[in-house]
Amino acid sequence: MNKKQKLYLLFKRLVDIIVSIICIPICLVFFWWWIFIINLSVTKFHPLFTQKRFGYKKNVFKIIKFRTMKMSANSELPPSKMSGKEQYEMTTKFGFFLRKSQLDETLQLFNILIGQMSFVGPRPGAITNEEELVKAREQFTQNAYGVKPGLTGLAQIELIDKHNPLLKAEKDSEYVRNISFTLDVKIFFKTLLYKFKRK
Repeated sequence: MNKKQKLYLLFKRLVDIIVSIICIPICLVFFWWWIFIINLSVTKFHPLFTQKRFGYKKNVFKIIKFRTMKMSANSELPPSKMSGKEQYEMTTKFGFFLRKSQLDETLQLFNILIGQMSFVGPRPGAITNEEELVKAREQFTQNAYGVKPGLTGLAQIELIDKHNPLLKAEKDSEYVRNISFTLDVKIFFKTLLYKFKRK
């Protein structure tokens, strides 16, 4: 990583702090309502879900989300690795809404504010169930752990085969090598376009 990119990371951190400070108070009104709904329909005072992830320099941190699955669901098994029937049975009605809209991830604004994540960066890899992705990333000198993980990233918006760990790791490496303001803006707007198309 060159000097220009290192300076950009300082600017990027400043942007992360400012934007998260602006967004969190706005979102708090919705957060309280979602917590109330989840407590009524799913759990008894367990509306939030945390999971250990690898972050910058492979430091472990806890990612935070709104709970979308029943308490009986395996917390270490991601929905992507469940069968369609298992997902349907384990996901709550309100959870389907949160997950499809990806609003379950808005609590990660707090992860961003305290410096564990960024708005744009490689996906924070799960420790317990993504061993193949972790190993694939470590094959590259400049890998995903060279920067902070993000809510969205190059691999998330460009991959066709999203289940191929090596391709994900390659895209993560490409992002770290070419990190810049222009690239982050491109990823941000492509993410918005992708979400708009889905809706």
